[in-house]
Amino acid sequence: MKFSFEDVIKFHGHSCPGLALGYKVAVTAIEELGLNERAHDEELVCIVENDSCAVDAIQVITGCTFGKGNLIFRDYGKQVYTFFNRKDNKVVRLSVDFEFKESEKEKTLWQRFMQGDRSREIVEFIEKRKAQKINQILKAKKDEILKITYPQIIPPKEARIFKSLKCENCGEKVAEVKARLLKGKILCIPCFEELL
Repeated sequence: MKFSFEDVIKFHGHSCPGLALGYKVAVTAIEELGLNERAHDEELVCIVENDSCAVDAIQVITGCTFGKGNLIFRDYGKQVYTFFNRKDNKVVRLSVDFEFKESEKEKTLWQRFMQGDRSREIVEFIEKRKAQKINQILKAKKDEILKITYPQIIPPKEARIFKSLKCENCGEKVAEVKARLLKGKILCIPCFEELL
């Protein structure tokens, strides 16, 4: 089943440049890996290096999700996405290389928005600017906005299911691997940090 940018917008809740970039990344990854469909299980893995809007598009288009364990988050703050196909060990790494050219006036208007100005002039400018960026991203050829490489990587481990333990402070369940031990008591991380 193929998903469109409209499907991605429905999932995410609104259209924005980050979502468009994620859509372009996901579609490119599927093309580069020669896939005909999105992941049903863990056959495709995506390592994302940020937690931006783009990741929502990647989930919809590729089928890589946190719940299935085939979406791995590395908090590096980089617009970089690595896809690994477990069926044939193919890898593609996509780094966003997109710049939207702005005039000095546009930079000034953007700064006003960032400083909290929500006047009609500024809001209209921001909406127009977003629409232009989205359009430019969606119409761009993949190599115009993405740096595409094919690195050698160690295959990511398959998702594991862990036994649940009960936190002896709050009573909530916690994965055994994430539980902490303090003075002989099994604790979840928030309770452990609170009681330190």
